[in-house]
Amino acid sequence: MALLLGAGIVVKIVLIILILLSIISWTIIVYKFIQVQRANSESERFMDFFWKSKRFDAIASQVERFSNSPLTILFNEGYSELQKMVEIDGKSDSNSFSTDLGGFENVSRSLRRATNSEINRLEKFMTFLATTGSTSPFIGLFGTVWGIMTAFEGIGRTGSASLAVVAPGIAEALIATAIGLVAAIPAVMAYNHFQHKIRVLVKDMDSFSTEFLNIVQRNIS
Repeated sequence: MALLLGAGIVVKIVLIILILLSIISWTIIVYKFIQVQRANSESERFMDFFWKSKRFDAIASQVERFSNSPLTILFNEGYSELQKMVEIDGKSDSNSFSTDLGGFENVSRSLRRATNSEINRLEKFMTFLATTGSTSPFIGLFGTVWGIMTAFEGIGRTGSASLAVVAPGIAEALIATAIGLVAAIPAVMAYNHFQHKIRVLVKDMDSFSTEFLNIVQRNIS
């Protein structure tokens, strides 16, 4: 702590930046962990419920139970388009659909739109983790270089290379390097972990969209 308090103003600024990046990164990591875990678990539960149900209107009445699943957003968007088709055709059964290909394309387009929206939501803040992971070591390296320059400046000023002269600058350099790595490593690991989880969810959304459209196509009357 004494070394941190005794560091030069430039190294202090570097350390403050790195500590702030680390705090924000950990906040995002906790948030994304909760978000992705809920999305995965509720998506599994929703798919079980979806395949056990016989009618879309029965699913729609219970869909709020799985509000953290991106699949429910896709279902709501697709079902909403189907409802519009039913209203246009004047049918009372929301499980009987129009032969109008334009209506079918609207359903397909609404599912793609919902998928893109959910991908954007799931990837929110991921850029910050990637930026922290890639830039923190370099910010720390800047502090390292500045600390070494301080050490050499002390040697030049005193004409002595004793430990008492070079130790403060070298200590600043090592601390900056360490804090940079502490900020970067969790951010990189979390980014890679969440990217994998999000890719799995995207595959689930693509699969669900395909199955939803297949069901609609089979029931076109």
